[in-house]
Amino acid sequence: MEIDLYPEALEYEDTVRKALEAAGGDELAPRGAADPAARAALIEPVLEPLGVWDLDPRADADELEAAAAVCRAAGWWAVPYPVAERLAGGLVVDETKPTAAVGAIDRQWDAVTLDGRRFTARPRPLEGLVRKTAYVVDLDLTPVDGEGDPALGLVLGCWTLLGMVDRAMAMTAQYVNERQQFGQPIGRFQGVQFQLTDAEVERAGFEMLAKYTLWSVETARPEALDDACALRVAAIEASDLIFRICHQLFGAIGFCDETPISWVSRSSVPLRRLPHGLGESRRILVERLGRHGLVGIYGADAFPA
Repeated sequence: MEIDLYPEALEYEDTVRKALEAAGGDELAPRGAADPAARAALIEPVLEPLGVWDLDPRADADELEAAAAVCRAAGWWAVPYPVAERLAGGLVVDETKPTAAVGAIDRQWDAVTLDGRRFTARPRPLEGLVRKTAYVVDLDLTPVDGEGDPALGLVLGCWTLLGMVDRAMAMTAQYVNERQQFGQPIGRFQGVQFQLTDAEVERAGFEMLAKYTLWSVETARPEALDDACALRVAAIEASDLIFRICHQLFGAIGFCDETPISWVSRSSVPLRRLPHGLGESRRILVERLGRHGLVGIYGADAFPA
């Protein structure tokens, strides 16, 4: 089993990240919020020359890993565009309350529920300030024949979230090493070091599980959707803790729009809450697993008696 990304995918991630930085970097999120209708024009031309929209992550392992790398790079800059959803070929939705962070994107989407039912989805108009809505709008669903596979959409969304927690950790580490208190950086205080260590343990575990689940989808394991649901639960738990710690260490400034941590944190909210929040995601995972539990490196069979 090889769960690390191919070197070419890592190089592609670096290329995409640098292209987004050159296009605005931390200013992309504020610019998208200021003019939501222009966010497609803001992001699509940056990614198109790099061949991002030509990727077919369902085609083979190379393209799947490249798509995951792109999503992580997009998360790093809190890109105000549904990159993961477009690469996955559609939205993963809750049919009882279909919503998605695709407001002001003028296109019809394919959508799928966790039980595989397929729809076309038309977003309703975006209402309210982006800082409150995070581009989330209601969807009008129309059923479509056939069965869909939501695993890829869940996994790529988690890779975007992984990029966001990567950035949150990097910014926080830099901040605590620069901010002086009592004549020394606050990063030298034992309490701060303990909090950062807790956050990094969560981030590293999230990353490892994201890599494993990508491999599970890549190899078309029968348990791929179970693994994707487990990844989603772990991703929400990890990101909730990481953003809480990062905001605490930044203090009040961490909630100001002038600081990138505020934009990254706000942009992560739809990924953490849609199509289901933590409680419902846990319930769905338990119902799917029943009494047999997970299999693989994180399942009971990985720890023989």
